[in-house]
Amino acid sequence: MIVMYVKLKNICAFDDFYVNFSYPKKIVNSSIEREYLPGFPNFRYKKVNILMGTNASGKTSFGKMLMYIFNFMKRKELSNITDRISDNKKESIFSIDYVSDKNTLYSLEVIIPPEEEEYSIDRCKISLKCVNIKKGDSYEKCVERIKIEKEVEVFEGIEALDKASKSSRLGWNFTYPMDSNYYIRDIKVDDLENELYLKVLKNVLMTLDNSIVDIKKVDKIEHTYAIVMNNKNLIIQEGKVLDPNNILSSGTKAGIEIAGFLTALMEHRNGFYYCDEKFSYIHSDIEKAILSVMISKLGSGEQMFFTTHNLDITDMDLPKHSFLFMRKENIGGEFFISCESVSNRLKKATDSVRNAVDNDIFAVAPRIELIYDLAYEDDIDDVLDEDAG
Repeated sequence: MIVMYVKLKNICAFDDFYVNFSYPKKIVNSSIEREYLPGFPNFRYKKVNILMGTNASGKTSFGKMLMYIFNFMKRKELSNITDRISDNKKESIFSIDYVSDKNTLYSLEVIIPPEEEEYSIDRCKISLKCVNIKKGDSYEKCVERIKIEKEVEVFEGIEALDKASKSSRLGWNFTYPMDSNYYIRDIKVDDLENELYLKVLKNVLMTLDNSIVDIKKVDKIEHTYAIVMNNKNLIIQEGKVLDPNNILSSGTKAGIEIAGFLTALMEHRNGFYYCDEKFSYIHSDIEKAILSVMISKLGSGEQMFFTTHNLDITDMDLPKHSFLFMRKENIGGEFFISCESVSNRLKKATDSVRNAVDNDIFAVAPRIELIYDLAYEDDIDDVLDEDAG
């Protein structure tokens, strides 16, 4: 699954929100290989998408909306989307352009009417347009053919959903941040039988915690492994990491999930990957190292989204179009999320993404004046004490 374009209206804080994941010009000596549809070198897409922005700017919500749209296409699940409609008295829209086989661009649009009665698929206006991708086509050329409905197949209603279900047969992998208590998700038993996963897990955990020296199978006990530390062992039994004394740090716990995600990517299990804020407890250099491995292992025709607050990521040798900034603005008491690609503003090869961020060119710096305002609280208390005296 390759996502080319997404539009959302009246869903969460996404209103007239749109984002394009194509890029117009081939990058010479790009650090990202094969950033185009296999067999169609002019059909360029953003293979790596680094989403940045302040807290509550929509990075996680956007990923979840993609997941809900994929599930709608695959299983006709509408409730996850309708539960997030902002104003149920207004029409809501979501649309997505995507490629899931090597020579067809699909464009799905779903219009959800106001909730005059219970939301249902039957009341929605559903349209799926399909166009074959020709040898010299770019994404933009295909879109033009779709707009004028030239050489386009059009499906409506339930027929469109059936077609979308067949077209979305490729998999996807979403991973999201844990809550503040950070418990450890179970490991799939099949992963523990996978030599590559065990190597990835071992290398990641030993990097995150130098008191971990090995991960090995426990003899004569089925599906049981040990995280070997310098003074004790932690047991992994039937995929459950047994850490009753909470020895592992939050970063090490995060590393267990990161290892699973990285292994899936290295084995090309899913095709589409969304890694959301898994590195909050992890050192910047380690995050950069793991991200660089993810990018190097991303296969032809695959796509990854990676969200982070770590500004050091902008120093990595990546095309400018790989960086996108999300922001949520308060306009007249209503909140709107938007997304902007760095390449829209930085045109020169010498332009620095980090300098642009430091100078808040993309207007995504957090509002911290209310925090600093708290520094004056002691001064106010002193004045009150003097008045009382």
